[in-house]
Amino acid sequence: MKILAIIPARGGSKRLPRKNILPLNNKPLIAWSIDAAQKSKYISDILVSTDNQEIADIAKTYGAWVPFLRPKTLSSDTSGSYEVVEHAINFCKKLNKTYDLVLLLQPTSPLRCAEDIDAAVDFLISKSADAVTTVCKAEHSPIWANTLPDSLNMDQFENDEYKDIRSQDLPRYYRLNGAIYLVKTERLLAERSFSLSKNTFAYVMTQERSIDIDTKLDFCIAETIINYNEDA
Repeated sequence: MKILAIIPARGGSKRLPRKNILPLNNKPLIAWSIDAAQKSKYISDILVSTDNQEIADIAKTYGAWVPFLRPKTLSSDTSGSYEVVEHAINFCKKLNKTYDLVLLLQPTSPLRCAEDIDAAVDFLISKSADAVTTVCKAEHSPIWANTLPDSLNMDQFENDEYKDIRSQDLPRYYRLNGAIYLVKTERLLAERSFSLSKNTFAYVMTQERSIDIDTKLDFCIAETIINYNEDA
């Protein structure tokens, strides 16, 4: 079984410039995902898809395969993950390289580790699944969330069914954490989406490993977790 890990790393982050190569605990953010993939016992190739030469050079330094610079048409704010992955798959096909599974690893999930990757692959095999997507427990129950009118009146904010229930007694909710999308290649190309219509299962990760880097605060939280684990 051949698995292609694809790490998409666009260079044009606006909220956090150069995000994908900013140092996290003295290592570029993208390097954390490359390292995790390298330590996996299942990954055949690790391809970084980027439009930025600096990102490409750093990714190569850490051992990733960067055979092209992504075209501008796939490098805008509106470019979707599927189109980026499809482009990489088609490029590999021209080199007569085909894969049974595609693993999308977003560089903004640096605390996802090789154990998570291998467990997701094992889980897919055990379930005879076509896809596995990672989730984690929701930090706050969506039952206690709602929209507000312009007046900020809260008369209709709380659901009467759950108004006086303790948080630990609420139904358990999970959220997508964006760390791992593992899909059979033929199903991915057929449905043109990582969200397949059926036979997808959830691999549950810890909240600690589910940090998604989007802001400076996220960087601080991730570094705090890393340093805490090193000192433990």
